[in-house]
Amino acid sequence: MPLDQSFVGRTYPPTAPYEVGREKIREFAVAIGDANPAYTDPEAAKALGHPDVIAPPTFPFVITYQAAAQVVNDPELGLDFTRVVHGDQKFAYSRAVRAGDRLAVSVTIDSIKSLAGNDVLSVRGEVHDESGEHVVTSVMTLVARAADVAGE
Repeated sequence: MPLDQSFVGRTYPPTAPYEVGREKIREFAVAIGDANPAYTDPEAAKALGHPDVIAPPTFPFVITYQAAAQVVNDPELGLDFTRVVHGDQKFAYSRAVRAGDRLAVSVTIDSIKSLAGNDVLSVRGEVHDESGEHVVTSVMTLVARAADVAGE
């Protein structure tokens, strides 16, 4: 059964603040294999006009994916997580994420579509710092695969 369209536009409460640390940024940069010195060297980041090290562009996935769990785990929505795959991810920045940021995410369901029996959700995460300044918008596509013919 397709997901209920009335959930489009539903916004979930902001997450608790996530404190971005230099070590978390370094670990993420190492994990993705990006040796940009602005991710590990405060002086290199300052030379680029940043107050401290900055995070790689995909770093916000760490907190926006956790925030999207509110959607996935919403019992009223009825999404079967065992069938969910991550379909796409996009980021639109106002400024770089930097060490020392305390970021919160508010998640909204932007769309729900049914395609070939699959439910496709677009989930937007608005990331703000503790002063309320917009930092980045994350848009992820989640696909809940259709049950196979055997009814699994």
